[in-house]
Amino acid sequence: MNFGMIEAAAARLRGHARVTPLLSSPFLDEIAGRRVWVKAECLQVTGSFKFRGGWSAVSALEGEGGVLAYSSGNHAQGIAAAAQAHGREAVIVMPADAPAIKVANTKAYGAQVVHYDRATESREEIGAKLAEARGLTLIRPYDEPQVIAGQGTCGLEIARQTAEVGVDGGDVIACCGGGGLSSGIALALEEAAPSFRVRTAEPERFDDVARSLEAGERVENEALSGSICDAIVTPTPGELTFPILKRLAGPGFAVSDEEALRAMALAFLRLKIVLEPGGAVALASALFRPGEIEGDDVVVVASGGNVDPVVFARAISTYGDAA
Repeated sequence: MNFGMIEAAAARLRGHARVTPLLSSPFLDEIAGRRVWVKAECLQVTGSFKFRGGWSAVSALEGEGGVLAYSSGNHAQGIAAAAQAHGREAVIVMPADAPAIKVANTKAYGAQVVHYDRATESREEIGAKLAEARGLTLIRPYDEPQVIAGQGTCGLEIARQTAEVGVDGGDVIACCGGGGLSSGIALALEEAAPSFRVRTAEPERFDDVARSLEAGERVENEALSGSICDAIVTPTPGELTFPILKRLAGPGFAVSDEEALRAMALAFLRLKIVLEPGGAVALASALFRPGEIEGDDVVVVASGGNVDPVVFARAISTYGDAA
């Protein structure tokens, strides 16, 4: 992995991915005690940053043949949309408890969905067998160089956009599962804006990246399910992503499901954007962990907005009045 791969991915994404806005609200600034800048990747094609990595990986493939991915939904949609645009077959291995909207959207992009039980089955083993049997190219959700490069293009935009508003350094908090987004942004900022530091945000009890950073080695979560933040529940940091984060990232954050829901409500009422729980944990970290952040500015990546309507209604009905 290197900065040149991120620049090359940005060139391939030009005209296909959206340059998402950097949003702010004085109401959120007051809660956080500093200026909060929200990179709204929920407005990206397919509703999350995963389109960047999906397009980067699919567009870099040579020859013919289909692709395969495993995902709870956002990587699935990114790969499916990119494969459809490139005329390639897509097969997606998704957990049986994936949100219905993510399954429906993945199928709408023309992909075949194969379900598995995340508590008893290995998506990696299922994916590897399918790829070999059907001659498909496996594109992993985060431990894939071209995927990391695609996610890194979000960091290039953050570097440009913060410069435009006069912000010259601080923490950049990214929602984190396996670490593809956070490691890609970290690599981009190391070259394009080295005064910024990436920090990861995860759900409580599924903060394997934060604990791994503290321990200096990869550790695993005890459970594989049980958080409302389904999009970023992973067993352990990626083999490729963790060394990057170990070198470049600061301490990670862990937030509760309730804090993620409250951040969703605040994002909707104050910024007029829709976030899913896993896409809101970076904002929740900035708002509800102010003592763990230094400086006058913090950038957070609102990484996805593919939320189940029932979950979104719960966030608004529970925390809308308090926002």
